[in-house]
Amino acid sequence: MEVILKEDVPKLGSIGDVVKVKPGYARNFLLPRGLAVVADPRNLGALEHEKRVAGEKREREQRKAETTAKQISSVSLRITAKAGEEGKLFGSITNQDIEKALADKGVTVDRRRIRLDEPIKQLGEYTIDIQLPLGVEAKVPLAVVGEE
Repeated sequence: MEVILKEDVPKLGSIGDVVKVKPGYARNFLLPRGLAVVADPRNLGALEHEKRVAGEKREREQRKAETTAKQISSVSLRITAKAGEEGKLFGSITNQDIEKALADKGVTVDRRRIRLDEPIKQLGEYTIDIQLPLGVEAKVPLAVVGEE
């Protein structure tokens, strides 16, 4: 019996896969739990439609992420902070500060997407990595300068 998986099933397949299983397994386990539907022509047509819609949505999101990456790459950030004599900051620059600086430049990025190994605690020039959806990455230069 052929079924279309609606959920990931370990050792069987992932969402959208058409798999051949024994009728008892389908009737007694997969179908009652809503993990699969019978692979008849109607359900196969619906699956193809859903795949097409999901593909279009993914392409739109990919284009949006690439546009955001271009915006981010065209911006350079400058953050002023209080610092001691040796260039050590009183406090630190975190991803929230970088998010706010990007927002001031007109670029909206979720702070969880800003990759900092640790908060910035020294004056200087840095390159900040931003991980956008669908594996798109952007880099933004950041200059941390002391207050006068």
